[in-house]
Amino acid sequence: MMTQLTTTRLREMYLYGMAEALEDQMEHPAANEQLSFEDRLSLLVDRELTYRQHKRVNRLLREARLRLAARMEDLDFRAARGLDRGLMRALAQGDWIERHQDVLISGATGVGKTFIACALADAACRTGHSARYFRVPRLLEDLRIAQGDGSLRRLMAQLARVEVLVLDDFGLSPLDSPGARLLLEVVDDRSERHSTIVASQLPFGTWHDMVKDATIADAILDRWMHRSHHIELRGDSLRRDPPPERQDA
Repeated sequence: MMTQLTTTRLREMYLYGMAEALEDQMEHPAANEQLSFEDRLSLLVDRELTYRQHKRVNRLLREARLRLAARMEDLDFRAARGLDRGLMRALAQGDWIERHQDVLISGATGVGKTFIACALADAACRTGHSARYFRVPRLLEDLRIAQGDGSLRRLMAQLARVEVLVLDDFGLSPLDSPGARLLLEVVDDRSERHSTIVASQLPFGTWHDMVKDATIADAILDRWMHRSHHIELRGDSLRRDPPPERQDA
């Protein structure tokens, strides 16, 4: 009866992990009878910490709205597409996020740009960083709508706070001056403060041409190019010819 009351009170205080751990200890007394009070209390606290970390990761992943459920450990290095295993291992550690660096990805349709971008964002969420995925055309549409209804400042502030912003499908069509100015505002708010992942079908050397206003193009690319890791993918689409069954090295 006393244990049931205690677990009820723990849940009332939103200590769900501790409540579950206490119930486990009471259901398996033999496994814990040699432990001191301090050790058993430590196990309860550890379970609560793990519960909260898991809950936070799930919330971050839900809010990121990633296009693909991609994980870094699922990257395929066997296909001949120029994916550097050492670079990806380094990026998986997350130091680039702490240093407020960007990741730029280019490659033809189907070579895995979106998967890599989402995998990096997934890894960021699992280490406690916020992330958010956008296709650039949809983001610009949202920004224009916000500009019209008066909510642009609030949306810009939300984008500026995201620790890892994924901008997919950059350069699908040339950016007119109004759209480029809105994108520049997003980029400038984040420059050297947070990290951005940009994915495009176009080679890096042609990105400047996709912004009709050359001055704005210079400003956007200057902020992206000089503090970034470049991933340039090549080869045929993985969708047409999937690689053989995975064999982990």
